[in-house]
Amino acid sequence: MSVTKLSFPYGEAVQWYSPEAITPLPASTFRDWLLSTGSLTQKLRAQCQHFEVKILGEGNINPLAGELSQPQQTWVREVLLCLDGVPWVFARTLIPTQLISQSQSDFVGLGTRPLGELLFTSDQFTPGLIEACHFTPCDKLAALVKQLDQDQAQPLWGRRRYFKHHDKQLIVSEIFLPAAKAAIEALPQPA
Repeated sequence: MSVTKLSFPYGEAVQWYSPEAITPLPASTFRDWLLSTGSLTQKLRAQCQHFEVKILGEGNINPLAGELSQPQQTWVREVLLCLDGVPWVFARTLIPTQLISQSQSDFVGLGTRPLGELLFTSDQFTPGLIEACHFTPCDKLAALVKQLDQDQAQPLWGRRRYFKHHDKQLIVSEIFLPAAKAAIEALPQPA
């Protein structure tokens, strides 16, 4: 898997909605993943022998239009979450620069450690609202999906979750790639 022909950032402006505002939501097995309030990292690890975080890029950049209520320079981290060598999730995290200044080692030093481990094992973060999206990728995200040998014409589902750290808020967006959606839909439905 090589994404060297592309450049960070890969994300694109997406319209996010309350899950209740999206109709129809996907079939129940995939919907359960999309709206799960627990750690997506844990759910992914349970589906593979080898879980890997591939860093696409990170740094201080301006967020995309509509990503933040008040545009400001933000630490952005984009990664692929891979299961047994197959990219399942494109994740984009927005961390306020003030939060980076307060907890620099927590975020900047993550490397290939999943952010979900930090967010769900520390009592410093409070998980909040989940929003969802359904869209056909264009530009860089479509090119990334194509580079990963997945169907870039297939509409994607994603989730965005807010995490509060004292008076600051960070945002994690997770886009399920076509390989993930197909694999999740093939899983047995929970009893």
